[in-house]
Amino acid sequence: MASPLSTKASNIPPELHGLTEAEAVRRLAEDGPNVLEQAERRGILQRILDMFKQPMFALLVAAALLYMLLGDLAEGAIMAVFVLAVLGLTFFQESRSEASIEALRELTETHAQVIRDGAVHRIPASGVVAGDVVLLSEGDRVAADAWLLRANNLLVDESLLTGEALPVGKAAGTGDPSGPPSQLGGEDLPWLYAGTFIVRGQGHARVTATGGRSQVGRIGRLLGQLQLEPTPLQKQTARLVRMLAGLVLVLCLTMLLILGLRTGQWLPALLSAIALAIAILPEEYPVVLAVFPALGARRLAREGVLTRRINAIETLGATSVLCADKTGTLTENRMSVSALVAGSAQAPVVLDWPPPVQDAASGAEPDMPDAFHTLVEHAVLASAPQPFDPMEVAFHATGQRYLADTVHLHRDWRLAHTYALTPDIKAVTHAWRPGIDDAHVISTKGAPEAVMDLCHLPESERGAWLRCVEELAARGLRVLAVAHGRHTGSRFPVTAHDFRFEWDGLIGLSDPLRAEIPQAVAECRSAGIRVIMITGDYPATARTIAAQAGLPEGGMLTGEELNALSDAELFGRMPAVSVCARIAPEQKLRIVKALQRAGEVVAMTGDGVNDAPALRAAHVGVAMGARGTDVAREAAALVLTDDNFASIVRGIRVGRRIFGNLQKAMAYIFAIHIPIAAMAFLPMLMGWPPLLLPLHLAMLELIIDPACAIAFEQEPAEADVMQRPPRDTRAPLFGAGEMLAALGQGLCVLLGVAAVYAWARFGAVPADDAQIRTLTFVTLVASNAVLILANRGRAGHVLAGLRVRNPAARWVILWAFAMLAAVVHWPWLNQALGFAPLTLLQQGVALAVGISSLLTVAGLRWLTWRVRGGDAPAKAVSA
Repeated sequence: MASPLSTKASNIPPELHGLTEAEAVRRLAEDGPNVLEQAERRGILQRILDMFKQPMFALLVAAALLYMLLGDLAEGAIMAVFVLAVLGLTFFQESRSEASIEALRELTETHAQVIRDGAVHRIPASGVVAGDVVLLSEGDRVAADAWLLRANNLLVDESLLTGEALPVGKAAGTGDPSGPPSQLGGEDLPWLYAGTFIVRGQGHARVTATGGRSQVGRIGRLLGQLQLEPTPLQKQTARLVRMLAGLVLVLCLTMLLILGLRTGQWLPALLSAIALAIAILPEEYPVVLAVFPALGARRLAREGVLTRRINAIETLGATSVLCADKTGTLTENRMSVSALVAGSAQAPVVLDWPPPVQDAASGAEPDMPDAFHTLVEHAVLASAPQPFDPMEVAFHATGQRYLADTVHLHRDWRLAHTYALTPDIKAVTHAWRPGIDDAHVISTKGAPEAVMDLCHLPESERGAWLRCVEELAARGLRVLAVAHGRHTGSRFPVTAHDFRFEWDGLIGLSDPLRAEIPQAVAECRSAGIRVIMITGDYPATARTIAAQAGLPEGGMLTGEELNALSDAELFGRMPAVSVCARIAPEQKLRIVKALQRAGEVVAMTGDGVNDAPALRAAHVGVAMGARGTDVAREAAALVLTDDNFASIVRGIRVGRRIFGNLQKAMAYIFAIHIPIAAMAFLPMLMGWPPLLLPLHLAMLELIIDPACAIAFEQEPAEADVMQRPPRDTRAPLFGAGEMLAALGQGLCVLLGVAAVYAWARFGAVPADDAQIRTLTFVTLVASNAVLILANRGRAGHVLAGLRVRNPAARWVILWAFAMLAAVVHWPWLNQALGFAPLTLLQQGVALAVGISSLLTVAGLRWLTWRVRGGDAPAKAVSA
């Protein structure tokens, strides 16, 4: 059950060792997983009943019953088989969709760090049991109700339970809890609750209740589930279906009255009216809108992008501005110490580190000059004892490698107090107690300006050190300052400003740009997407990294400048900005709002607690999976498993592919229903024998459904999908223009089908009614294959689309012709469907006319494309 990501921690006190693995397994079996009671999953029977509530299935079942009432038991049985086949196909598609969503739930499950058998394990939160000792740090979501054993500057957001907007401080309890708290929440109490968030600090807590036994479980709150409300596309399509349903109702009533009054046979008239309803109603739309995004989310997961909210896929492909963090997103987040600066402000000593090995043969490590020992020592002491942050990992690695004796002496030191980084003091300060007395060593590291303030450096020295900072930053290094001090006494001041610090120097860290970033940025620019790099680094560092990434020169905005701008001024400034430097997380929200005010579709990356408002406000919030906090992941719509900017770009490509394939499928669905509806309505309106009955339409559904939900879903992305401008999110997926274009395609097919019908009925050698129906059906199926092929390619590029490989489309078309061969040549099925054998000439004419409609459909799509201006050039990206 424990994750392989476990760490032996020999310095963990015995009282924090937690459970043994065997005991944890036993308790998990007794208490069940640490999950809240969720809405029951739909069983197979419930899903089938829900399908029968849909209009299409209700009409098909009604038709089967009418066949039996009319005494056509064979036709009724065949109709029932077709209904079951359509039902099975839809059930299969729904299962794929639900399986995809369920898999995403598992992928986006939160994790917790627990101590078992004296080692730290990272496990899914569902595996936490009562008695576990959990490690908590800034940004974590508390996995279960717990009793706080140790707390270091711990601040918790309990608004989920209490409604209080402000976070509250927590203090460690003494002994064991005697029972549940009398009230939820509260300042300086040792109780922690499942679902709340750690805003600041660290702590250890022992789990007291999990799952439904926790406070949040008792009040029935559901957390961490994907939001499955109707998306904008689903709402648009629902309006379209309702509009068509109104038309269907009017036409069906008209047909019922005309046929009933004309013949006096109301049951056959009702059957014909049902056939018309099935022919017109595009019931496939809800299917594709459920299947495409769900399977698209699975595709995104394979690209390293987890989807927490399905409707984000709609927006992802329309992104016009991508705001990306530098560290870990554009860079490898693999920091190493590259430069050390110590000495006096008048004569600083700059040491490139590590220096080249003098004796390559011996491989001996170079010695670190004594002048830099204090600098590195206090950089290590100002870092977490078990570091996670890449900068602190680099400090520890340097200390252990070059100052092994000094680091060994620190093993018995106890961390007595911590001052976390805040918006006011951008530095982390640790107070260490080396012995049993009250003497403490104080170490701090952080932004050079902040550490200079803590050291109260005079302006002359500040200027000299800032010049050093600029020189290091111009090399693309991230620069931190280090200082140390002393403190005696068991009481600590409120802020680190009250200590007396001594300046130690600067450390420059390198974090190489990911190799794939320049190509990804170039791809964004060709797709009409502006990339804005956001970083807390110095402007010179940011400018160097931006140049390496291929961002346009100029357009720098600093956090200090942003604070001085009004919202209106920021709105006017942002179109020219490509790099934001010295930006605090809280300032990201203003950047997002300024871009949105300009009409941009904004994707924003983030990983910290303070990034959550910007992630929630952005059209697409993207959280980091590897280094991101639970708070950020909860606020975001997408999570990057590898924290890589290139994954976002791949996700945008997938998002554009999904949207394009949806448009193709919806155009195909609308177009194929035009000839089907016309051939179901016109013969009966003219007093001719009915042509297409529910039996035939149910069989056509067995061809149309896999075409729209399988063939088009698996259509590859078009070659130029990332050379087009972002789509307008205000434009409907299937608007008036697309509807008219699809109507034109349907009319092209209708002309061919009608020509075959006319040739068969009024030609030199008129065919009988069964042959006419068979000829028309063959032409419809062949034309259906044409519509699939024609809509695979983009308008104006139909023939190019035919060359793109899509095995699913090929198999769907082969399946359609196999079914056609069966109904035409299998005598039993042929007679049951009211078909008749055809001569070779008749079959050839029907197939030729159906296939030749490809020319008319392709010509119409090309003409529409030319009228609309062809391929619109990608919009210019602001420099």
